[in-house]
Amino acid sequence: MGKPKADRYAFVPIAVLLLVAFVSGGGGLAYALANLAVQLTAVVVLVVRYGSMRQFWRDSPVLLRGLIVLTLLLPLVQIIPLPEYIWKTLPGHDLAARSFEVAGQGGWTAWSVYPQRTALALSALITPLAVVLAGWTIPRHQLLLAGWLVVGLGIVTILMGLGQLKPPGGDFTLYGNFYQETVLVGTFANRNSTALWLGFCLTLACLLPAPRPHPAMPWVRAAIAALLVTGIVLTKSRTGLVLAAIPLGLAGLKGWAWLLERRSAAPGSRRGPHPILIALGTIALGATALGGLAIAAPGRVGETLERFQAKDDPRRFIWDDAVYAGQRYWPAGAGMGTFEEVFEIDESLENVTLRHAGRAHNDYLELAMEAGLFGLALAAFWLVGCLVMAWQARRSKLAWSGWAGGGFLLAIALQSITDYPLRNQTILAFAGFALLLLARAAANRRGEGQ
Repeated sequence: MGKPKADRYAFVPIAVLLLVAFVSGGGGLAYALANLAVQLTAVVVLVVRYGSMRQFWRDSPVLLRGLIVLTLLLPLVQIIPLPEYIWKTLPGHDLAARSFEVAGQGGWTAWSVYPQRTALALSALITPLAVVLAGWTIPRHQLLLAGWLVVGLGIVTILMGLGQLKPPGGDFTLYGNFYQETVLVGTFANRNSTALWLGFCLTLACLLPAPRPHPAMPWVRAAIAALLVTGIVLTKSRTGLVLAAIPLGLAGLKGWAWLLERRSAAPGSRRGPHPILIALGTIALGATALGGLAIAAPGRVGETLERFQAKDDPRRFIWDDAVYAGQRYWPAGAGMGTFEEVFEIDESLENVTLRHAGRAHNDYLELAMEAGLFGLALAAFWLVGCLVMAWQARRSKLAWSGWAGGGFLLAIALQSITDYPLRNQTILAFAGFALLLLARAAANRRGEGQ
C-alpha cells in the first residue's frame, strides 16, 4: 500500500457514518427510512472522500478488490434482464413462467424472481463499501481513534440498557420490545446483533493501542471489558455469550505474545505497555463481573443460561423447509433478498404458525436459496481472503488491530449459522470497519505509512 496522505480531517466522515449507522441502522428491512439515512450518509462520505476511493482502487491488494467486485457483481447480474428462453430454463423459475402465462405476459425478465428486493440488497452494500473505501487513506492514529469511538459507543449501549432492563423494558428501545421480557438491545431490534456488536467493542477495548500511554490504562481496559461482558450477558443471547470467547481469547494471546517477547528481550529491557495485564485483568474482571452479576441479579443470569436448554426452537423447522426450498432453485438461486417470498411456497403446513418466517435464521441456507452455488462459493472466497489477510498482517504495526477486525468477522461468520447478523445496516457498517482494520494491517506488512 502506498503511503497514505496525511489529512487531519479524514477521521470526521468515517466517524459520522459510523455514528449514523449506530443510531439508525439496527432495525433491519422493516425500517426503510432509517436505512436510507445510513445509505445516503454513505454516499456523501464517498463523495467527500473521493481521493481515498481512487487510491483504494489503485493501491489496495488485488485479493480484496477482487472480492469486493465479485460481491457487487452477484446481485447486479441477478437484476439484469435476460431473454425469455434463458430465464425460463433457470431452476425454480417454472412457477414464474406459469404466472406470466396466466397474465398473458412474457419477454425479457431478470434472473431474480423479485428484482426489486435484489436491487435493495445491492443498495445495502453501499454502507460497508463506503467505510472501506473512504477509510483507506486515513492516517494510522486516526484509524485507531475511530476504533476507540466504537468502544465508546459500546459503553453508550450499556448505559441505554439501564433503561431497557427496567420493567416494562421497552421504554428506551428504538424499535420496541419484541421479546416479551427485559433484555438489553441497545440501538438494535435483535438482541443477537447487540451481543455480537458488543463483542466487537470488547475486542477493540482489549487489543487497540492506547490513545495515550498511561500507567492506569491496563486497568481502564479491564474495567471497560468487564462492563462489556456484563452487557453481553444481559442481552440473553446464547451465541453472543459463546462468541465472547473470541475477544477474551485474543486478549489472552496478546498477553502470551508479550510474555514471550519479554523473555527473549535483553535483561532489564521493557517494550511498550503491559498487555499481559490487559489480558489477565480482562479475564479476571470479566469473571468477577459475571460472578457479581450472578449474585446481584441471579434471575437474569439464570434466564440467559436457561436459553441454552431450549428444546423447541422453531428455527429447526424453518431450516428443514429452507433446505427443501433451496433445492428448487439450486444451483442458480432465486435472487438476493428474495427469501421471504420464495420460502412461503415450500413451507410445510405442519410448520406453519402465527409467526412469520422473514429469515432462515441461518445465513448460509438463505444464501444458498438466494444465490445458489455462486453465493456459497463467494462466502468461501471471503473466508479464505480474510485468512490470507490475517496471515499477512502478522508483521504489521497494526497487527493486533487488524486481528481485532478479523475476530469480529469470524464472529459474524459463526453467528450466521443460527442467525442473520449481516441483515442490518449497523452490523454492515461495523463489519466494513473491521474489514478496513484487517486490510490496512495486511497491506502494511512492513510497517510503512502512518
